Amino acid sequence: MKKYDLAIVGATGMVGRTFIKVLEERNLPLNNIYFFASARSAGSAITFKGKEYPVEELTEQSFDKKIDIALFSAGGDISRIYAPIAKQKGVVVIDNSNAWRMDPSVPLIVPEVNKEDIKNHQGIIANPNCSTIQALVAIKPLHDAYKAKRIVFTTFQSVSGAGKSGCDELENSLKGLPAKKFPHQIANNCIPHIDVFLDNGYTKEEMKMVNETRKMFHEPDLKITATCVRVPVMKSHSEAINIEFEKPFNLTDVFTILKNSPGVEVIDDVNNAKYPLAAEAADTDSTYVGRIRRDESVESGLNIWVVADNVRKGAATNAIQIAEELIKIWEK
Repeated sequence: MKKYDLAIVGATGMVGRTFIKVLEERNLPLNNIYFFASARSAGSAITFKGKEYPVEELTEQSFDKKIDIALFSAGGDISRIYAPIAKQKGVVVIDNSNAWRMDPSVPLIVPEVNKEDIKNHQGIIANPNCSTIQALVAIKPLHDAYKAKRIVFTTFQSVSGAGKSGCDELENSLKGLPAKKFPHQIANNCIPHIDVFLDNGYTKEEMKMVNETRKMFHEPDLKITATCVRVPVMKSHSEAINIEFEKPFNLTDVFTILKNSPGVEVIDDVNNAKYPLAAEAADTDSTYVGRIRRDESVESGLNIWVVADNVRKGAATNAIQIAEELIKIWEK
């Protein structure tokens, strides 16, 4: 198999460092690897697989060297500037920001959900929002079997979803320091406000889940609603998901489908208090599903509880899985 040259943009950030950790664990056929960050971080060093590499300042000339794939996690503003430059130089960008997700020319990918869309890329591939990724890993196999008619998302999102500053905020809030990152203290609190509020009364985070699900399912009219809540948990997002299907289902079959679905682990033994927990999902790559039960208020309704590490599967690991699928396409 050919070896590929890879770059990480935003290498010193929380997701950037997780890219490095996940790449060390997985077996991508890599030749050269480059680490780019802001001028502030340039000159520092990153150790990858026992070897030390310099952190280079990201500039318009960064992609003049031979690079096949660039993993971006440096924020939407940086992606909007530098992804087109990289693309012009023949690099395929896998972008973790929200800059390109809803661009019709950019595929939005969760490999367990719609890896076939990767082949439609034109130089940029978008990584979805963390809360959307884990939700769709769980929902897609059920949607394929019974066709979702309506989806209701309620999320309980960890502070790491707001980056290192979110984690620092929880630690400071527990010490009684005033809120800086979030609109209210996060310790001993739940804040139903992630990202900015829009004219329709929803937050941008909530509408991301609605619009990204429709895009990846290729169903622009699918009925979806969401409420997204920030909770005082350091790592892993938890989600209560209600799905109403068009077709009737047998609950035993739902368990079987989920147990056989890629990326999913079922933890559902309520008699022994076993169900997915944020603390146990942290630092893993699976999407955990439990509390699987009928919604008895509607015909063909289902409730599930879905938990995953938002920094790994919700960001870094998903992007690297996209890179793996891209390489498989190139190797054909």
